[in-house]
Amino acid sequence: MKRSGRTLLKNSDGAVAPIIALSLVGLIAAGGVAFDYARLASMDTELQDAADQAALAAVTQLDGTSGACSRAANAARSMLLNETRMSNDGNASGRQITIPLETSCDAIGQVRFWQDITKTTAATSDANARFVEVTVDARTANYAFTPIAAAFSSGAISGTAFAGLDSAICKVPPLMLCNPNESSDPSFTIANYVGKGVRLVGNDGGGFYGPGNFGFLDVGAGNGASTLRQELGGNNVPGNCVSGSTVDTETGNIITVRDALNTRFGIYDGGALNQPCNNDGSGCPPSANMRKDLLLDGNGNALNKLGLTTNNNGWKEAANPYPGVANITTTGTPKDLSDAEIAAIAPMGYPPDECHAFKADGTGTCSGGRIGDGNWDRWAYFKSNSGSYSPAFADAAAMNTFLNTTFGTTTPSRYQVYRWEIDNSQIPNKAGDENGNPQCYSGTVNDSPDRRVLFAAVFNCQALGLTGSMGGAQQPAIEFAKVFVTEAMGAVVQGANRDNDTCTGNNCNLYGEVIDTVNIGNGGGALRDVVQLYR
Repeated sequence: MKRSGRTLLKNSDGAVAPIIALSLVGLIAAGGVAFDYARLASMDTELQDAADQAALAAVTQLDGTSGACSRAANAARSMLLNETRMSNDGNASGRQITIPLETSCDAIGQVRFWQDITKTTAATSDANARFVEVTVDARTANYAFTPIAAAFSSGAISGTAFAGLDSAICKVPPLMLCNPNESSDPSFTIANYVGKGVRLVGNDGGGFYGPGNFGFLDVGAGNGASTLRQELGGNNVPGNCVSGSTVDTETGNIITVRDALNTRFGIYDGGALNQPCNNDGSGCPPSANMRKDLLLDGNGNALNKLGLTTNNNGWKEAANPYPGVANITTTGTPKDLSDAEIAAIAPMGYPPDECHAFKADGTGTCSGGRIGDGNWDRWAYFKSNSGSYSPAFADAAAMNTFLNTTFGTTTPSRYQVYRWEIDNSQIPNKAGDENGNPQCYSGTVNDSPDRRVLFAAVFNCQALGLTGSMGGAQQPAIEFAKVFVTEAMGAVVQGANRDNDTCTGNNCNLYGEVIDTVNIGNGGGALRDVVQLYR
C-alpha cells in the first residue's frame, strides 16, 4: 500500500487537466468578451447606417421652398425602415430604429438644420436650411456573457450623421473670380449685378488675389499650358466636376489663357493650334456670333493672331473705335455721344458700360473700377451699325420703340441683344466692317453650349488669403456666376497693349456682363445637385 501510494504521488500522467480546467474560465471569458464586443460593434454599425440613410433622405428635401424642413424631418423618420438585429433592450419599438418627428427649422433636438457646413449658424427658415444633422434614438445591447450573464450592458448607443445638398459644375472652363465688392457685398448677391459690366484683371504671378482678379480652378486634369488651353478653349473640357461648396485654385499663364479663350471669338494665336484646337481650329470652334469690336487686317486666308496690325496677318482695332479717341477723358466721366460723334466712330461690337468706357485704362467711374451700372450706349450701338445691320433707326425714339416691343424694356442687356441677333439672323456680315460671322474658320460654329457664356466660381479672396495655387486646400465658393464675355481678351476697353505678350494693362483684362447665377435648369446641363454625406 505504501509503495502504491508513493507511486501514485510520483505519477505525472494527466497533470495538464487541472491547468486546462482553470484556463477554461479565461477562454470562456475571452470568448464572451469577443461575442459581446461583436454584438456592440454590429449594433453601432446598424445605428450609424440608419442615421446616414436618414440624413441623406432628409437633405433631398431642402430645396429652399416652404415646408422644406418639415418634409426633411418626415423623410428622415419615415422614408426608410431601418432595423437593429443586435439590440436586446426590450424597446417598445422592437427592432425598428426610430427618430423623433422634429419639423422646426432650428438646430435643437435630434433633427437639426444648419445654414453652413461648419455648423456655426443654425437654420432659421426653410429658405436658409442647407444642411441637416440627424441623431437616431439610442438603443442598448445587454451583454450575454461578461462579466456576469445579463448583469451589464453597453449603455445607450446612438448614431449621428450630417449631410448637405452640394452642387457640382461639370465640363465647363474652370474659371474663378474674386468678388469685386467683397467689403460691401460679401455674399456677392448676383441679382444686384445682372446686366452690369464686370472688368476682371488676371493675376499672372500666382500671388495674392484682390477684388476683381480672375484665375482658375484645379479640376484634376493635369498641369501645364497645354492642359490649361484644353480646359479653357477646347470644345471638350477635360477634368472632374467642381464642387459648389469647396474648390481648389491653380495658377495659369495669362498669355496661354488669352489665346485659349479667344478661340471662342475665332481668334487663333500662339500654342492654341494643334493642341487642343487641331490645325484647322475644329477642336476650339468659335461662337455662333463673334461680334467683338475687331476687324480682320489682311486676306483672312489663315487662322489669324490678335494685335498684328502692320503685316496683314491679324486682327486690329478700327481706326476710330467706340467711344472715339477724342472722347476719352482722364477722369473717366461718361457722356452720351452726339449723333455726329457716333457717325465718326466705326461700327461697334458690344460696348462696355459707359462708366468703364471713357477712360483709357477702363477703370472709369464704375464701382471700384470693376463693376459697372448696366448703362451701356444702346443708341451708339445701333446707330453706328446702321447700314451693315438691321434694323436701322431714324432716331433714338424709334430705337426705344423697337427695344420695348422686342425685349419688353428700353434697356435690354448686351446678352439679350446678342441672343436676339443669333435667333433672328441679324448677325452682322459686312467685309471690312464689324462682322459676327467666321472669317478665318470654315468649320461648324458652336451655340450649344454658348461659347461666349462662362461659368465662374466667386470667392472672397481677401478674406481667404487666396493665391494662384492653394496646393489642394479646399476653399468655399460663395456663388457661381454666368458671365457673357463681350470682348476678346486683350482687346478690352480701348485695346491698350494688344501687341504685348506680357500681362500688362488691358492685355490682362477680361470684360463681361453678368447674366445670372448658375442654378439647376439654367446651367446648360453643366450644374448638377449632389447629395453629400459629410460625417
